[in-house]
Amino acid sequence: MDKLTRYREIIKNELSEFKHDYGKPDVETQLIFDTEHDHYQVISVGWDKKQRVHGIILHVDIRDGKIWIQYNGTESDLGHVFVAAGVPKSDIVLGFQSPFKRQFTEFAVG
Repeated sequence: MDKLTRYREIIKNELSEFKHDYGKPDVETQLIFDTEHDHYQVISVGWDKKQRVHGIILHVDIRDGKIWIQYNGTESDLGHVFVAAGVPKSDIVLGFQSPFKRQFTEFAVG
C-alpha cells in the first residue's frame, strides 16, 4: 500500500473514533471524507432546542504527502494519535499553529 493510501485509511479510521452521540436527539455528528481532494472533517449539525448547532470538531487535510491537522476541537492529542497509528512525526503538520511556532513543536513545519 502506498503512503497516500495508507494515510487516507489512518485518517478515516482515527476520525471515525470521534463520531459519537452528544446526548441531544436532534444533533448528529457527521464524518466528511473527501478522498479526491484529501479533506477530512468531523462536524456536528442539528438543533439543540431552538439553538442551531453547526460546527467543526476536527479538520485534517493531506497536503504534499503530509497530514495537516487544521483544527482540533477535542481534548485528544491528534498528532500523537496519528504517530501511534504509524505516521512519522516528520509527516504531521500542526496547521492550526502559526508557521513561526511550528518550529518549536516536535512535528513538521510544513
